[in-house]
Amino acid sequence: MAIDTQVGEELKRKMTCIVCPTGCQLEVQRDGDGKLSITGFQCRRGEAYAENEILNPRRVLTTTVKIRNASLPLLPVRTTEAIPKELLAEAMQVLAQVEVTAPVKTGDVILANILDTGIDVIASRDMKRVEGVA
Repeated sequence: MAIDTQVGEELKRKMTCIVCPTGCQLEVQRDGDGKLSITGFQCRRGEAYAENEILNPRRVLTTTVKIRNASLPLLPVRTTEAIPKELLAEAMQVLAQVEVTAPVKTGDVILANILDTGIDVIASRDMKRVEGVA
């Protein structure tokens, strides 16, 4: 969870680092010129996490898509890498229109290069074909 305080162009954010189990309590300040000051990290990975979370937040998208001829109506999928956070809603809209046909294996590419990010959406589980299921 992040707590933001913003005055004009200045930003102050408190957040918990999620890179490792330590869970450092980070504080990031951005002055009016855009310069970042990060405190509270115990390793460089925490510092990089905080910087990326402010300047370029990204998330791995996990969701489901429709699947035909399978025992279940939905197939769990995920992106192979984190995508820009601002693209999550649009990516969900695109994936809501996707329908695949069983059989599918874990790791199969369901949608290549989603939203021209260079990142693929892959199946998160095997799904066998079931005869007589529409």
